Amino acid sequence: MQFHPMTLSLTFGVVACLLALAVGQPFVNLLRRRGLGKKVRVEGPSSHIEKTGTPTMGGLLISGTVLVVTAILTFTVYTTVGRSILLPLFVLVSCALLGAVDDRLSLQGGNSAGLSVKFKFVWLFGIGITGAVALWHPQLLGINFIYFPGLRDPFYAPTWLFLSLATVAIMGSAHAVNLTDGLDSLAGWTAFVAFAAYGVIAYLYEQYYLVTFCFTVAGAVAAFLWFNAHPAQVFMGDTGSLALGATLAVVALMVGQVLLLPIIGLVFVAEALSVILQVVFYKSTHGRRLLRMAPLHHHFELMGWSETHVTQRFLLVSVLAAMFGVALALI
Repeated sequence: MQFHPMTLSLTFGVVACLLALAVGQPFVNLLRRRGLGKKVRVEGPSSHIEKTGTPTMGGLLISGTVLVVTAILTFTVYTTVGRSILLPLFVLVSCALLGAVDDRLSLQGGNSAGLSVKFKFVWLFGIGITGAVALWHPQLLGINFIYFPGLRDPFYAPTWLFLSLATVAIMGSAHAVNLTDGLDSLAGWTAFVAFAAYGVIAYLYEQYYLVTFCFTVAGAVAAFLWFNAHPAQVFMGDTGSLALGATLAVVALMVGQVLLLPIIGLVFVAEALSVILQVVFYKSTHGRRLLRMAPLHHHFELMGWSETHVTQRFLLVSVLAAMFGVALALI
């Protein structure tokens, strides 16, 4: 029987969700027994102190599920997942491992600082440039084009420009999602929406393997959200946020719609910009603050919004931005 490509993609998204749900509670219990509890920043909102000790490294549930479901897909439906799946899968796993090391070092009883900023930057740069070269190289994926929002014809970028843009996109997206991961469900919901949106865009470009990958990730994230709903039983940590952010950028580059990433990932961009502007303003004014606290979600918390209100309102913005991004891709 021949199945419609979107039927398969959505089905495997559901399979990913059900599989992660099945192992989710034992996984959370294992993290708790191992004492892998998060240490909350002292300088953060005081209401977050009660989160201290909540298990982190929940991103392992997401990446592990995607790996298993992709293997199932390979041996049961497709004879090969194609080169288009191997690259985002590589980036997902690489960044998850980097994040897991950082999370483990920053847990209670370990080095509270985690990995140094320089170390993480170097490794993310390595992953980013590797992904960029794999995208561009003619014998691998051979992608050297991007679409400008609202235009049908692709722009074939010079090698130096494409490699630079791809590397910055992968690294920047990883950091942006990482900064967004500060409230229960916030990073998870916004990542779910973004991957679903790019799944639709990949379908428009008939990249059916990539469609399945996007909805597999979305399904795994949906299961994680079951356990990350406020009050969270587990956090994704850098293990999840770095992996989801970098992988999202790779997906955007593969369909040539990386310039839509700041629109579809509007919340991620706003969170990252809030930190940059806060630091610049603080240094240029010798100690004054532009926001009550950065990233942006903490600013609204200190304005009196509850954690749930911030998450739900940011989610609404994310959904509308994703709808607009998909609309631009249809032009």
